[in-house]
Amino acid sequence: MKLTISASGLTRVRRGWIGLAAGGAILALAACSESAQQPVAAGSGSSPTLLSPQHTLIPTINIAPAEGWAPGEMPIAAPGIRVTAFARGLDHPRWLYLLPNGDVLVAETNAPARPEEAKGIKSWVMGLFMKQAGAATKSANRITLLRDTDGDGVADLRSVLLTGLNSPFGMALVGSYLYVANTDAVVRFAYRPGDTHIATPGTTLVTLPAGPINHHWTKNLIASLEGDKLYVTVGSNSNVAERGMDAEAQRAAIWEVDLASGSHRIFASGLRNPNGLAWEPHSGALWTTVNERDELGSDLVPDYMTSVRDGGFYGWPYSYYGQHLDERVTPQRPDLVAMAIPPDYALGPHTASLGLASSAGTSLPSPFTEGMFFGQHGSWNRKPHSGYKVVFVAFHEGKPVGLPIDVLTGFLSEKGHALGRPVGVILDSQGALLVADDVGNTIWHLGARHLTNGSLMLR
Repeated sequence: MKLTISASGLTRVRRGWIGLAAGGAILALAACSESAQQPVAAGSGSSPTLLSPQHTLIPTINIAPAEGWAPGEMPIAAPGIRVTAFARGLDHPRWLYLLPNGDVLVAETNAPARPEEAKGIKSWVMGLFMKQAGAATKSANRITLLRDTDGDGVADLRSVLLTGLNSPFGMALVGSYLYVANTDAVVRFAYRPGDTHIATPGTTLVTLPAGPINHHWTKNLIASLEGDKLYVTVGSNSNVAERGMDAEAQRAAIWEVDLASGSHRIFASGLRNPNGLAWEPHSGALWTTVNERDELGSDLVPDYMTSVRDGGFYGWPYSYYGQHLDERVTPQRPDLVAMAIPPDYALGPHTASLGLASSAGTSLPSPFTEGMFFGQHGSWNRKPHSGYKVVFVAFHEGKPVGLPIDVLTGFLSEKGHALGRPVGVILDSQGALLVADDVGNTIWHLGARHLTNGSLMLR
């Protein structure tokens, strides 16, 4: 058989080989890039150690290829905790929400089409890496309801609650309405207790920044304690405003949205990529987790959690961790840098701390009774890897204390492959911790082990 290739076909082949060669060259250079000079713990806590920025020709790239769990495998829980699979076979489960009747909602979702985000050799190569990390699957665009009818820690009823969404993420029930944060809008759906499917179309409460770049696409939300407002996270449209500040309008912020009118205001700004939201029960303050900037080396910048002040500015893009200047950003705004509020607590560099849940009401044993749980999705640009686990930070009188404590580990294989990647975390109606694993396509259930009369009992 004779193979013939047209001139145009040969051009495409050549371009393909050139692209592969360019990608290979970048991989080779990345392999020679810098490594961390201190452990993750040094970049964690209330007073993290911040080393000098490391500027390299090629950013540090250290992807953990997505592998998934083999039959019988599962992550490793801390002493006193038993881990089981609450639900398997989901499609990229990212975020969780508990309804008052105990039903669990899971957003099966991924990034929307972003035609402008993928332009340029750097974005093209990053797209290859994200595919390798399991982050490039097509979004299922649905919310699935899981119900554990007998309380054994395994969902025995599964129903598609909502379909036809647009990269959904955050969810909140207020009164008789379920609010869903699509990537481009907060949408409201009528809900009745016990519903397993909603067929009535939703209505838009407020549109959100999205568009053809939409760099940080996840939008989370939480209802105010009074039930009259929503707080909505809107991540930045770039790493450090390299596309200009016009592309960042009303982004890198938490919005406050009025439920009656849909009007909104910027509640807090300078937050590069806020994700998790939780009310701290002692003080009543709103807390968030924030993914900080990349390409300053393996030791910078720590992702963090912080209480959120009304009107507060947290530095992005001009400075990090308070008033540490980022010289890559032009023009600078010294007036804003002077106002930048340091975060309350560092969660380690590049850990991608996304999920956030208060431990109030947990049935897990000490030391997990007073504080916050965090789902750390894991790094792509740190050597060695960081994150890829669930951790707990203790609180005392409304403030974090000590260093993070491992709750669920074992998400990385000995070869450095991702067996799973934890994202959203919530407590279920019995106080157990549920963890969404978007590479393992599983919701993990973490319950307490109890000793009674010398016998081991599981709950």
